This record gives sequence, structure tokens and C-alpha cells, in this order.
Amino acid sequence: MSSSLSPAVFHKKITAAGILIATGIVFGDIGTSPLYTLNAVFHDRIITKDIALGAFSAIFWTLFFQTTLKYVIITLQADNKGEGGIFSLYALIRRFWGKWLLIPAMAGGAFLMADGIITPPISVASAIEGLQKINPHINTEPIVIAILIGLFAFQQFGTDKIGKVFGPVMVVWFTFIGVLGVMALSHEPGVFKALNPYYAYVMLKEVPGGFWLLGSIFLCTTGAEALYSDMGHCGRNNIRISWIYIKIMLILSYAGQTAWLLQHVGQEVGNVSPFYHIVPDAIYLPSLVIATMATIIASQALISGCFTLVNEAIRLDIWPRHRVLFPGHIKGQIYIPFVNWLLMAGCLGMVVYFKESTKMEAAFGLSVTLTMLMSTVLINFYLHAKRVPMIWVVLVTGLFLLIEMSFLTANLQKVKEGGWITLLIGAALFLIMYVWRKGRSITNGLKKMVPIENYIPLLKELSIDEKIPKYATNLVYLTSSGTPRKIEKTAIDSILSKSPKRADIYWFVHVNVLDEPYAMRYHVDTIVKDDVYFVEFNLGFRIEPRIDYYFQQVVNELVKTGEVDVSNRCEQHYQETKIGDLRFLVMESFLSFENAMSFWKNFVMKSYFNLKYLSVKESINFGLDPSNVTIEKYPVVVSAVQHPPLVRQ
Repeated sequence: MSSSLSPAVFHKKITAAGILIATGIVFGDIGTSPLYTLNAVFHDRIITKDIALGAFSAIFWTLFFQTTLKYVIITLQADNKGEGGIFSLYALIRRFWGKWLLIPAMAGGAFLMADGIITPPISVASAIEGLQKINPHINTEPIVIAILIGLFAFQQFGTDKIGKVFGPVMVVWFTFIGVLGVMALSHEPGVFKALNPYYAYVMLKEVPGGFWLLGSIFLCTTGAEALYSDMGHCGRNNIRISWIYIKIMLILSYAGQTAWLLQHVGQEVGNVSPFYHIVPDAIYLPSLVIATMATIIASQALISGCFTLVNEAIRLDIWPRHRVLFPGHIKGQIYIPFVNWLLMAGCLGMVVYFKESTKMEAAFGLSVTLTMLMSTVLINFYLHAKRVPMIWVVLVTGLFLLIEMSFLTANLQKVKEGGWITLLIGAALFLIMYVWRKGRSITNGLKKMVPIENYIPLLKELSIDEKIPKYATNLVYLTSSGTPRKIEKTAIDSILSKSPKRADIYWFVHVNVLDEPYAMRYHVDTIVKDDVYFVEFNLGFRIEPRIDYYFQQVVNELVKTGEVDVSNRCEQHYQETKIGDLRFLVMESFLSFENAMSFWKNFVMKSYFNLKYLSVKESINFGLDPSNVTIEKYPVVVSAVQHPPLVRQ
């Protein structure tokens, strides 16, 4: 989102550039679905007229209800300070309905990340498998693996340069598939009668096993959740306008493939997707190239979406902290190394395990269905919060739940065929979120806060006691306390206990992450002038927390305005800086051996501290210069062990 525009103005504005960007980064996933959707429907199945027309009818109405109505019309209205996505939606409504809604938000986020592991392999594989029409015996697996490795290796350099070609390439792609569809329709123009939902009804009710085909048909709407997540980059109206053209092209593509299917009733599709069957031989190789480029762009969009998703989860304190980098010049473009290599390992594992795209669709459809179900739950409460009449809330969410539960039921039959992998990955990611959230909650609940006013006399006395060597001019503690009246007992003990730490000024710094994305504000409370200060940074959830740099700016400003006087320091004569040296003291907890917990709580706490060990350190997370940082550790005792008394002999 442009920093010069308010969210309301940004989302109302419609520009050619905005539409082009939306076409390039928002619709990549759903735009490549014609490569594999009908192929999944007819894989190992004889083509019949009822299934061909019924599948096209079901695809048309799925795109209408799930993508157009649910996401483009309704869900895009739910922007949190201009941002979209399932975690932004949760942040938007949690103040109305409580934190229990975090459960469906975490579940939706977990399965969306699982979708990020399966989308690149199935998209790229479905494009590359077009080579089998030229050489039926070619092994496409090494080619897919090479493309995926190259894609993930490139993430660290940023996509701002190649990102400029995403829009034009995808415009060419959508136009290409639409034109192909029109060409194929010339042989069977009556295919549009299938827009009558009756044909979908016939397939579902009268064709043996027709209902279970919904699991494959649902693939046509994959990417709709990503459409909502990218709202903050492209703007609501730009997405809506571009969707009109894209949907027409998608329908034409599916119609053209259906026309080909109707001409081959009684036969099998074979190893090549119906999409490639309608490509003229004269342009077959160029079509392979553009299809591969489109699937790479679709994969790139979802990878970037996973980075954004994890970054928002970190800000909401439901995911372990990882290092977040900003490799490009585009605002909001981020790169998380840990997540990148984790996704790559997962994608390569999918290719090695499934080998071909038709075997991946079971896992693919299940992850997307579960994500959409969770978003429907949150949308229900959003509509309540917006005071939409109850009858409309019930009708709208009831309709979406009916559709999605039908798709989920159809997809569940494919658990044995590979859907179990999605359930396993999604459950593991949800467990990580739950353990991190619960562990943080328990640890924070054990923190003892004490009134700072009780220690002010001691702090003032220590500050001027020249018998004790000076520890730092400015001693800074990062605190979780949101008020200047109370501070952690561990911080007070660090200053006064053991070896007292003398400093000219004691600073307590609190970082508050806001629900809005790009806020950068701070507030200073003077507890004791020239001795003790409390600074609160209010940063948006998309802002990199470079606290070292921000804090120095604050102190310089306070010195300039006379709110802090450091002129009486004896060492000032030798220092170039007016504020003196800084020493950040970061308190890190560890799980004490002196604990007697239940099995579940012991599992949660040990898992939490293991995740904490694997995550980035607080000093790095807050952007502190390592030369200015000291780490102190303290034990966490959840349930103290009751030792038997020692008996002296």
C-alpha cells in the first residue's frame, strides 16, 4: 500500500498500474488452475457427457459463489487498516468477540501455509507435464525439482526487478487461455448450456460417485484466499476490476476444455491435461513456456504470501520469532530465510513423494477447503460486528458453510490418497502456533511486576554512588510492561542484586505492536528527570522493529528539547556523541529443572523453550547492535518441586 495514501483512498483508487499489479501477483494461483482442475476430474475416468457438462457447471458456480461472492464482493470489505488476510481479519474482530477466535485464525493460517507447500509443486508439475504430449516417456520430476530449487534460491535477492514483468506475463497468460478456449468452442458452441445449475445437479445426484468429484472441482477456486491476503498490496477496487476480465478468461478456458471433452466421449483423457489437448500443435512449445512462466509466478505469489502470513503471525505473538529481511525496494516485500528453506524442503518432498500433479490434488484441495472454512467462521463474526441484519448473516455464512462442507466431505475421501499429508502438516503448524502462544502466556503469567516507585530512591542513590564502577551511561531494559508504573522484578534484581549496575540514566523500553500495518509512534514518560525514563514504541505489524536506531533518535530528541540533561557527565569531554554510550540489557528465560508439572503442561513448556531456542534471539529480533547488548538469563519455575527435607546425620 502506498504510504502517501490513506487506506480508504488507496482501496477506492483504480489505476492501470494497480490493475496490472493485481493481475500479476493476486491471481496467479487461481489463474493456473485450468492446467489441472479438469485433468483431476477425469483422471483414470471415461469421459461422459453428464460429467463433462456437470463439471463445467459446477466450476462456473463455484467460481461465482466462492471467489466472486465470498471473496471479491464480501471479504474484500474486511480490511484492517488497509490490510487483508486471515490474521488481519482476526485482528480486526478480536476486540469485539474475544481471543477465542484465535483458534480458527490459527487453523486457517496453518492450512494456508500447508497450501504454500503444495501449490508450487502441483502448479509447476502440471505445466511441465505438457512435455509428455511430445515425449510420453519423459521423466518430468527432475525438471520440476530444478525449477523449484531455482525459485526458492532466488527469494533472498528480492523480486522487485522481475516483479515488474509479472503483470504483463499474466495478462498474456489469461488472454492466451481465453483465446484457446474460444478456438476450441468453435467445434462445440452449445457447451454454455451447462451454465444452467441443473447440469451440476445431474452430475451430483444421478451420476454414480458424482458427488465425490467435488473434491477435484474445488481446485478451480484455489487461490481465492491469497486474493484476500494481497489486498494491501494492490487495492480492493483494482482487484475487483481485474477479476472481471480474469473470470471471463477462466470461464472461456474451462468451456473450451469442456468442448474438447464432449468431442471425446467414451475415451480417456490420458496423461496429458485437457488444457494441452486444445492447444494447436503449431504453438505447442510456446504454450509450454508461457504456462511454465505463469506457474512460477503463481508459486512466487504464494511464497511471498507465506512470508507475509508468518510475519503477521510473529507480530500477533502466535509464531516463533524469525529473522525478517527486506531484500528489495518495494514496501512490504519481505524475506524470512527460515520459512523459505522450510517451504523449499516441503515442496521438494511433495515432488519426490507424489511424482506427478494428478496425485497431489487430494492434498491440495483439502488444505484450501479447511482454510476457507476457517475464514467463513471469521467472516460470520465480522458481519455481526458490522451490524449486518441477522437474517443476511445466517443466509450468507450458511450458504458458504454448506458449499465448503460439501467440498470438505468430498475431499476427505482422499485422505488415504495423500490428503493425510495436508492434515499432518496443517496439524503440526497449528500445534506450533498453539504451543508458542500457550507457552508465552504461561511464561508471561509468571512474570512478577513490582511498582517502580518503591525502588526510585535506591536507583537515584546508585546512580550517583561513585564507589561503584559505572556500568553504562544509559542502561536500557526491554520490558513487557505497558505502563511506567510497574516493571519486571527480574529487571530490578538485575540492577540492584548481585553486582549492582550503576548508570547515569535508567531506561525501560516497551515495544507495542499495533493491529495497523505501518504505524511508527512513540511516547516518553519521565519517572525521575535525568534518572529514570519509560519509552513506549507503537509500531505497525509490518514495520521492522529497529529499536536500537529508533531509541537513539528518541534520546537525541529528548536531549535537544532539554527533557534529558547529560551535561554533568565527567566523561562527556572525551565522547563524540552527546548522549553517551548505550547498553541494552536483555533478560532471557530458561526452563528450570525445579519444576513438577503435569504431562501436558510439561510437553507444552519444553516444546515452547525448544521453539524459543530455534527462533531468533530477542536482541536480533528488536534490531539491537550486538556491541551494545548484554544477555542475562533467569529460570522459570511453573510448579515448584516439593523436595523432602534434608536430614543431618
